[in-house]
Amino acid sequence: MTKQDVAILRARRSELSDQLESATGRRRALAEQVRHADGASKAGLEARIAVLDQRIVRLEAEIDQTGQQLASPQAQQYAETRMPQNFGQLHFNNIDPEPIFICLILFVMSPIALSISRLLWKRGSRKVTMPTAAPESTERLERIEQAVDAIAIEVERVSEGQRFVTRLLSERAPALGASPAEPVRVPVGEASRVR
Repeated sequence: MTKQDVAILRARRSELSDQLESATGRRRALAEQVRHADGASKAGLEARIAVLDQRIVRLEAEIDQTGQQLASPQAQQYAETRMPQNFGQLHFNNIDPEPIFICLILFVMSPIALSISRLLWKRGSRKVTMPTAAPESTERLERIEQAVDAIAIEVERVSEGQRFVTRLLSERAPALGASPAEPVRVPVGEASRVR
């Protein structure tokens, strides 16, 4: 048996394991469907489950056979000299992560937090000075303020005039004939013509 044969056996065992997991998952799904099925559909689902059961048995037998071949002395000879799959990668399985996080917080995060808080403190304690306005804009603002005051006075005069006219009209309404209506009298001879 060569190294390539051992690699092929391992790949085959991996593929068989994947197929076994897939078949087992499909069988579980079909078993769940059988619980909710009725009549003819239940019989069809049970037949599919029987086919999957046979396939699962075959896959397990092939996995067992491949495992026996890999356990043979010839395959073990190559298995011992084989390099690990993750050779060259760093592993921290035996290192406790707490000291690493403590060092990270003390030496990296703390200075960053202190510099940000210092920056905010300086910004908050800085005196804010309002920029002085140019004399032209000050004069312009004063003219606008005077114009708005004049408009407000004119609007008040107009509304006062409307109130006055309304009060006059309401006082004169009874004098103009707002009394109860009197019946109209029609002469007797003309009443027959109206009909």
